Amino acid sequence: MLKIKLFLLFSIVCNFLYAQTKNIEDIEKGISKNYTYEELENEFYDGRTGDVNSKISIAKYYLKKAKAEKNTTQIAEGYVMSHYDETFPNALKYLDSLQAITKNSRENYYPARTYLLRGNLYFKADNLQAALNNYVLGLKYAKAKENKRQIAIAEISIAYLNNFIGKHTETAKTLKHYLYNVDYLDEGEREHLKLNLADAYIEINNMDSAYALIQDGLISSKKNKDIYRYHQNLGLLGFYNLKLKKYNIAVEDLLQCKNYFFATKDQSKRNQNYTLLNLGKAYAGLENKAKAIENFTKIDSLVLKTNYVFPELREVYTYLIDYYKEAKDKEKQLYFVERFLKVDHILDSQFRYISRELPRRYDTPKLLQEKELITDELKKKRTFFYIALGFLIVVLLLFINFYFKYKNADKKYRKIAQDLIQSVHEHKLESETEIKKEELPDDLLPQNIAITEEKTSKTISEDIVQTILKELDTFERKEQFLTKGITLSSLAKKLKTNSKYLSEVINTYKEKNFAAYLNDLRIDYAISRLATDRKFRSYKIPFIAEELGYNNEQAFTMAFKRRTGTPLSIYLKEIEKLAN
Repeated sequence: MLKIKLFLLFSIVCNFLYAQTKNIEDIEKGISKNYTYEELENEFYDGRTGDVNSKISIAKYYLKKAKAEKNTTQIAEGYVMSHYDETFPNALKYLDSLQAITKNSRENYYPARTYLLRGNLYFKADNLQAALNNYVLGLKYAKAKENKRQIAIAEISIAYLNNFIGKHTETAKTLKHYLYNVDYLDEGEREHLKLNLADAYIEINNMDSAYALIQDGLISSKKNKDIYRYHQNLGLLGFYNLKLKKYNIAVEDLLQCKNYFFATKDQSKRNQNYTLLNLGKAYAGLENKAKAIENFTKIDSLVLKTNYVFPELREVYTYLIDYYKEAKDKEKQLYFVERFLKVDHILDSQFRYISRELPRRYDTPKLLQEKELITDELKKKRTFFYIALGFLIVVLLLFINFYFKYKNADKKYRKIAQDLIQSVHEHKLESETEIKKEELPDDLLPQNIAITEEKTSKTISEDIVQTILKELDTFERKEQFLTKGITLSSLAKKLKTNSKYLSEVINTYKEKNFAAYLNDLRIDYAISRLATDRKFRSYKIPFIAEELGYNNEQAFTMAFKRRTGTPLSIYLKEIEKLAN
């Protein structure tokens, strides 16, 4: 049902397009004084200024002032102000002038503003076809300029035309979006949306949501002492109760609205018509045919007076025809049949045009746009998927590569460990205190290298070299290298020589520096003892490291791998495997 919805469409569009305002006390004095454009706009658009003649005077003065000053922007605003309270032909001329002067405007609200105002003007004149054409164009240019508020105006206006052809669900969806998901509507605009959304909810039987919005509207309008808005909500409450077949309650609410809308200066034919419509239907529900006929007949007289038609008129004339047919009043029956045919022809023309053009000019382009957005989103998702898949494949390949490298390295490490263990067991026949070094692997166990021509010291006498080598042999056999904190200096002192001589002998005859020499002795000892001493290898690694003379576990494990080519952990595992 259109009810107040079409009226509110006009109201909400006006609210969107009008600026926020302040009041000037004396309009005539305000014009006689040289007030600014802003002050004149504020007074003109002030909702409390109900004097049409005063508004017309302000608009004329504003336009005259703008033309005298050759201010194009203000001339355009003057045309806008001047068209509101004019007759339809004059109002249309002002908007044509507005379109001409803003043809090259760089403002982001032109040309959309012109089309939306013209759509509103046609809508007010009940020319829904022309209204739709202009709303669609307004939406097109608003989107081109990315003007969110104008997009809202056009979307909401088109939503009401969708409501006209019975697409109440689509209407509710649009209104719900703009009520709850945008932050650029003021309180008055939100109140308009609540009214219309409640009406749409009633049409689709979403009664709980409708009731919540109506009650909210009644409370806020009462609090703000907005009598007009209060009666709009009360009319919706009457429609709500009518839908629930609570006819007595509906009559009670609607009678209050009827008294208000017909007693005040409110010239809204929509408010009056829909109040009478719902009141007549409520009386019909109560089987009070006389009262129903009284209200429906009143609607017909209003239609004749205003030429305002709406879809529910078919119900009105059908009821009137059936009533007078039953009463056998052929004259009135014929009259209302003729009235029905005339109104039905107008409604059918409007309905066919709107129902044909809305899908073609609005719904289809919108669906195509949504399709494009969805397609783009899916493309982005696919792109992301392929990137993610590529990344996962790279990670998987790296993992596979790492895995095989790890397996190969593990295999290599285990082979080295097994060879070391085998080497230790091959020399197990040796004495626990005496080790025949010449039988051990050259690069793994301590060595006693004889002096040869190739290995001679040019700076130290042969006697001193032999003495140091013998001392080093004792140092090795007695496992003194396990003492923690040994340094080149401390060992030289122990061997009763100096650091220089000791360093040169080790470098020349052991073919390594002191640190490597000491590390190799310790690791070779660890290799042998770990393989042969079950108790020793049962100790925790930090304790073993300390037993071997290392300061910490990390230093020991690093030295072990550097010396043997396999990690300590794998060596220990292979020992346990062989032991078991």
